[in-house]
Amino acid sequence: MNKQPTMEEFIEKVNNLKATGEIDLSMEEDLSIAIMNLVSLEEHFYFTGAKTGQSDYFDLLNQTREIRKQLLAKMIDKHEGETWCITKHLLAATMRMMEVGTKLQSTGKKEESRDMFKKAYEIYSLFWALRLKLINVADVKKISDDQLNIHDKSGSNKPMTKEELISKLVDCCKE
Repeated sequence: MNKQPTMEEFIEKVNNLKATGEIDLSMEEDLSIAIMNLVSLEEHFYFTGAKTGQSDYFDLLNQTREIRKQLLAKMIDKHEGETWCITKHLLAATMRMMEVGTKLQSTGKKEESRDMFKKAYEIYSLFWALRLKLINVADVKKISDDQLNIHDKSGSNKPMTKEELISKLVDCCKE
């Protein structure tokens, strides 16, 4: 079983990647949003093709899918188990949950929309945890909310949640 990194080890690893130019989290955040939109376009091309019976929409779906696969490959380089599909579905679910939250917001259901946005961010944070190898899917186990990982036994300092960590590391405003 792989040892999960401590928070300090993880932050050091990410900072080293950023310092060497191996990773640009701002650019990758933009890329992840683009991939979300491409998955959404695939869905729209499918439904439009099915509803109209016009096969040209399925051709557009296939072209869009190929682009999405190429871009996702820039972010997910290692295909452990079903990691590729997991990350694709995490991004797709995030996008749909954001859209539902926006629709709830526009109909005055602010509390429900905030809950949906929170859940969308939790799912998006899972994507980043996989992308940055913060978690290993094979070793995922339920842990309590005050633990960083399964090896975290300390009770003195409450570790950051995945969401808090990603908020600190992925900031599209820092270029």
